[in-house]
Amino acid sequence: MKQDNSNIQTFKSISQLLSYLQLPGPMHPLVALVNYDDVVLSSFEKNQKICLDFYKISFKTNFKGQIKYGHGYYDFEEGGLAFLKPNQIVVSSENLESYEGYSLYFHPDFIRNYPLGTAINQYGFFSYAVSEGLFLSAKEKKIIRNLFNTIADELENSIDQFSQDVLVSQIELLLNYSNRFYNRQFITRKTVNHEIVNALDNLLQDYFIKENSLEKGLPSVQFVSNHLNLSPRYLSDMLRSLTGQNTQQYIQNKLIEQSKDLLSSTSLSVTEIAYKLGFEHPQSFSKLFKIKTNQSPLQFRQSFN
Repeated sequence: MKQDNSNIQTFKSISQLLSYLQLPGPMHPLVALVNYDDVVLSSFEKNQKICLDFYKISFKTNFKGQIKYGHGYYDFEEGGLAFLKPNQIVVSSENLESYEGYSLYFHPDFIRNYPLGTAINQYGFFSYAVSEGLFLSAKEKKIIRNLFNTIADELENSIDQFSQDVLVSQIELLLNYSNRFYNRQFITRKTVNHEIVNALDNLLQDYFIKENSLEKGLPSVQFVSNHLNLSPRYLSDMLRSLTGQNTQQYIQNKLIEQSKDLLSSTSLSVTEIAYKLGFEHPQSFSKLFKIKTNQSPLQFRQSFN
């Protein structure tokens, strides 16, 4: 571990982390499961910045409060799951005494030669905005607890030629259940998510009305995500669950709607409309319009004459 000029406590290996937490070394150097009951939580200072060179999945069974992560927070009500990938920075909670649950740590090398080594990038919750930690129902908590207990049992066995295969499959099962529960969370929080869609619509409408496109170009996924205080990955997944479109597709469709208004109600040329919407090249606008509508901009305009 090392401490850089930004006061970030960095752990290069799981063994270093467990030693810092005053715990025995891991049975396997690339994977470990920690029960918070065994941890001397005072090892960490309150609001300590921490960076790991490996994955962490935290199952907090009874924790109320916030944990700062990046520019936002994991906000827990009655516990839940939180996910960290290597080199992300998390800040320890101010309420260290309230931790109950487990943390699973595994190094990228542990899954590198398995399909999960590549597929893990498809689990979007490793890059979600922090405020979207996974909240679990009582039934879901029971399932996750059983999975952690199964992993704990396997780690207590003597290592043999099958140990890594079994553990990787158990980690993948844990991630697949988490994926299912995240999808449930999208559905059960539709009211909040629809408010986000409304905010996105208002943001894009305001962007076009103020003609920001003339100066800043096309509204990007990163631009709208930043303004909505969501990660690009979470916003795209949420929009797909509600509209069937990712963020880029949603923005493009709003662009086409705006261009239709301009084509049907103004005498601006296609080139002028393209520049007004933020396209650097008018032919790019015409190509996108044709893809979305099966008509050229001129053909669409002529249909109103």
